[in-house]
Amino acid sequence: MTTIYNAPGRDFSKDVLRKAVANEKIDGARAVELNDLAKQVAEQFAAGSVSPMVLVGVVRLMEFLGISAIGIGMFLLYVWPEASLQSWYVGASFLGSILTIAFIHGMDGYQIPSLGNAIRQISKVATALTMAMLLLLAIGFFTKTTMEFSRVWMTGWFGIGLAYLVFFRTCVAWFVRRLSAEGRLERRAVIVGGGEHASELIHSLEYQSGSDIRICGIFDDRGGERSPQIVAGYPKLGTVPELVEFARMARINMLIVSLPLSAEKRVLQLLKRLWVLPVDIRLSAHTNKLRFRPRSYTYEGAVPFLDVFEKPIADWDSLMKRGFDLFFSSLALITLSPLMVATAIAIKLDSKGPVFFRQKRYGFNNEPIQILKFRSLHHELRDENCTTAVTRNDKRVTRIGKLIRKTSIDELPQLFNVLAGTLSLVGPRPHVIDAQTKNRMWNDVVDGYFARHKVKPGVTGWAQVNGWRGEIDQDDKLRERVNHDLYYIENWSLMLDLYILAITPLKILNTENAY
Repeated sequence: MTTIYNAPGRDFSKDVLRKAVANEKIDGARAVELNDLAKQVAEQFAAGSVSPMVLVGVVRLMEFLGISAIGIGMFLLYVWPEASLQSWYVGASFLGSILTIAFIHGMDGYQIPSLGNAIRQISKVATALTMAMLLLLAIGFFTKTTMEFSRVWMTGWFGIGLAYLVFFRTCVAWFVRRLSAEGRLERRAVIVGGGEHASELIHSLEYQSGSDIRICGIFDDRGGERSPQIVAGYPKLGTVPELVEFARMARINMLIVSLPLSAEKRVLQLLKRLWVLPVDIRLSAHTNKLRFRPRSYTYEGAVPFLDVFEKPIADWDSLMKRGFDLFFSSLALITLSPLMVATAIAIKLDSKGPVFFRQKRYGFNNEPIQILKFRSLHHELRDENCTTAVTRNDKRVTRIGKLIRKTSIDELPQLFNVLAGTLSLVGPRPHVIDAQTKNRMWNDVVDGYFARHKVKPGVTGWAQVNGWRGEIDQDDKLRERVNHDLYYIENWSLMLDLYILAITPLKILNTENAY
């Protein structure tokens, strides 16, 4: 068994935990039936949450752009083109906006509790804008440029800017209160492990003022006095296998393992079941007597945690990836539309049946999605469940089908899936549900198979550009594909996506494993 903590005097790294889990045999993740209480709670949290980090960032950006635009607009309407220092007006508009945002930030005006209180917000933004304007006047006084600026411009900018901020913050307060009432601005957490440790943890978290963690319930395999049905007022909703299904239904953000680190074997058993989920996984360290380096901890208020796994591609990263997908998929559809139209005509002329083929596959978080492809098999011989994989010289494949499968043209309609948001341009390829190799389910062939679904699947991916595409007739082929998918998830960046997208056309020319 791999040790997850160090001997006295040695430095601790949370990467040790990841390696320890990676060295363990991962149980196959199978859907289980939830009890009625767990189902009711899961339905409560079925709607997706809104990232506070993204919300605050959008508010900050809108205020910067709004104040800047008002300053420049006043200049264009009243001062331009008579002013001799035209560029100075633009510079002053941007500087005033930056100062306003800085003062609001300094007064904690970008905290979620503050954003939900309209009166508190208005006083802060009014004070911040006033201070920014006074500082601009002070800068103008000391640089002897005050007389060069129009007083009407300054007064109009301040007045309209103040009105904009008051109106905008009133709307923000209404929106934040609505999201809070729906429970969508909270980080939804589940406690793994019951008993005294869980009770102490819950009391510690509830003691923290301003915490946005919402505890949704407790899951534990143990029973009896060691793990009662109610802990600190929260119900035990089921066992750890049931937690995997619950987390997929309830849009959970965080799993907190409340067990002492000295229970090494038990901790690893839990982590090897849970790491396939696209959530933050943390180990509670509030009762831990071991001494780790300070940077090993993260804190919720004063409560320490050890981060084991982080949700991949979250917050701003997810927005950037979505923007990347929308831009390049739209560009690809426009550029490739003649090829797609020609392919559709050729399919229709070549054999009877529809142009497109729809098939259910695994999507993000193991959710079934329906992908769109050009039909490459004879319609009467179609295999919607893919119980029999296409092999070399497969008689089910049409003449046009052979060409479009080798060149991956059959995948082009999935660009519509990208626009709809069920696929990404780059990511692990979506596998068919109940896919098999030699009558063995793929999640039985590869340990941790479902971890590849921690991100949205893609039209192309790291495994495909490294040669792991086509028929999977051997266990090693599937293992290599999954290993490449997990590498992509752990090392994602927009530059990696761009690189994969750029070399995909070149890799398509290698048709050795595509038929």
